[in-house]
Amino acid sequence: MAEGCAVASVLGLLEEREAAARVRVEGLREEAAKLAGVLEAAEIELDRRVIAREELVEALAVSAAGSTAVTGAGAEQESAPSPVPGSMVPPWRDGLPVTVLAPDYRRLLGVLEEGRSAGRGPLKARQIALELGLETVPAKVEGVRSKARRLAERGWLVQEASGAFTAGRRSVAVPGDGSSG
Repeated sequence: MAEGCAVASVLGLLEEREAAARVRVEGLREEAAKLAGVLEAAEIELDRRVIAREELVEALAVSAAGSTAVTGAGAEQESAPSPVPGSMVPPWRDGLPVTVLAPDYRRLLGVLEEGRSAGRGPLKARQIALELGLETVPAKVEGVRSKARRLAERGWLVQEASGAFTAGRRSVAVPGDGSSG
């Protein structure tokens, strides 16, 4: 009978350890779920801040461009200094060189132009991010999408109804140009 008691007590010990391990696993699962929620919220906040900064830089650049146009626009201003990351995207017009764009925008445009010359169709933001060698995490893909949309809004790219982008130029109406009604 002593042997049966020893087996029962060993079995009881193993069951206790199994129950403790199960409780620990459930606790870690709950903690991981909480952290996933915190990470998602942090990524959304990062995306919002990136977009806000880009919009502010663009608005300041437009404001600065407007004030320099008032003080005297000339041929010297047509050959502006090299753009820096985060600078504005001017509306495309005939004769405007790609060099007026910041390096990130030129790279994005280059990927789509290479794709067009290689016979590929329109690309989604995730595919463009891959072509640029970026991680395909939401923050990076949204940054690429934001830049591509800005280029499309300014006539440097064409945005398809599907949300994909392709290389192509088109003139766009510039606020403040022409007659003001």
